[in-house]
Amino acid sequence: MSEVCDETEVLELLEDQYARAIILATSRSPMSASELTDAIDASPPTVYRRVDDLQRCGLLAERTEFVEGGRNYSVYAARVERVSVDFTDGELTVTLTERDDVPTDETVAERFTRLYEGLR
Repeated sequence: MSEVCDETEVLELLEDQYARAIILATSRSPMSASELTDAIDASPPTVYRRVDDLQRCGLLAERTEFVEGGRNYSVYAARVERVSVDFTDGELTVTLTERDDVPTDETVAERFTRLYEGLR
């Protein structure tokens, strides 16, 4: 669970149709905000707001795609594979299972290596 979002916030976010659509779309392959706008039929401001919320709660990873000529852009990938909700002894517990195939926070060195390899 994210240190910023509690269980209730995660559930409220997943209740939102656009947030769910972003998670579903990015669980198939990383997508840019522009691609998400088309894929989920939402306005760019709506996509960016939901992307920010999903990242804040640890449900979405961001990676910079480096393009020759300097027009770099971000792509987003779902970090979560499963969300479990448990009601035990009067307590609500939300457990997030992260995907193994989504890189999280790259270091500067890793980013540089990816950029360099992309230029070869």
